[in-house]
Amino acid sequence: MRDPDWLVHRYDAVGDAFHYIPAPRDLRSRAVFLTDAELGAPAQAPVPVARMRAMAGMAAKEADAPLRLIVHSAFCCSTLLARAFDLPGIAHALKEPVVLNDLAGWRRRGGAPREVAARLDDTLRLLAAPVPAGEALVVKPSNAVNALTMAMLALRPDACAILLHAPLPTFLASVASKGLEGRLWVRELWTKLAADGLTELAVEPADPLRHSDLQIAALGWLAQHRLFGQIAARFGGRVRTLDSATLLAQPERALAAAAELFRLRVDAAAIAAGPAFARHSKTGEGFGAGERTAVHDAARAAHGPEIALVTQWAHAVAAANGIAMDLLQPLG
Repeated sequence: MRDPDWLVHRYDAVGDAFHYIPAPRDLRSRAVFLTDAELGAPAQAPVPVARMRAMAGMAAKEADAPLRLIVHSAFCCSTLLARAFDLPGIAHALKEPVVLNDLAGWRRRGGAPREVAARLDDTLRLLAAPVPAGEALVVKPSNAVNALTMAMLALRPDACAILLHAPLPTFLASVASKGLEGRLWVRELWTKLAADGLTELAVEPADPLRHSDLQIAALGWLAQHRLFGQIAARFGGRVRTLDSATLLAQPERALAAAAELFRLRVDAAAIAAGPAFARHSKTGEGFGAGERTAVHDAARAAHGPEIALVTQWAHAVAAANGIAMDLLQPLG
């Protein structure tokens, strides 16, 4: 459990066991996400929870490393921000560990809340166990895990979180730029948000099948935005909100404010000038602010009228449902 070359990777609710895989730190850092495809899908080593609880490492009441969360609503530079805070000796960043997705899926399938919370507590401890002493654990969950954010913050009173989102028109442009893949993805996300109980919105027509793909994308954005507002209101100073436009326009300032929240001593200027902000977070190719703007400009050129109409419609839906477009607790 404390071996830095092993990662807790999956949770099997039927067998009540965690599965470990060999994944050294440099591999975890290079991987876009901590998936089988990225990590090489090696053989897994299942360890029953009953056995883990008999081990000394599970006896500790708190995770070894302080928990710092980057919670996001997709297409908002969350992977970039996680990479920026993957700093040996200071912080260790985990990008979308699949074990958290397993817990979110178990919850949707009817897992008892008390049992899900217990395994979530175990998971946070197991993710932190191999982090070197003196380093913080920065976790960027998949946005499919967002419904567990309040539970994670409640389980770890010393944890804090950045709630990151893209401005709605930028989010819609990102979806449009990904073609059919993006349009299918937002519908899949909507089904997960619905299973999480996050999609109760007063909107006509109520049937999602009667909305366009970008309308569904906007509704999913609004559902997550409302959740972020609730998290910020509940946890106050432990949470800060940030949009990707601000992060990209003022990276040094945003990083300095994030480091202050995370209680990390970093050189924000050096990070802002480093590879995290100069390369594509998914491909590793050179990709700065100009390239990001070009992608969105191309999407707006092709889908501008639809994006504008859906944005206007989404603002009306937000007003009807009491969803604030400007979130509480802004970073910096």
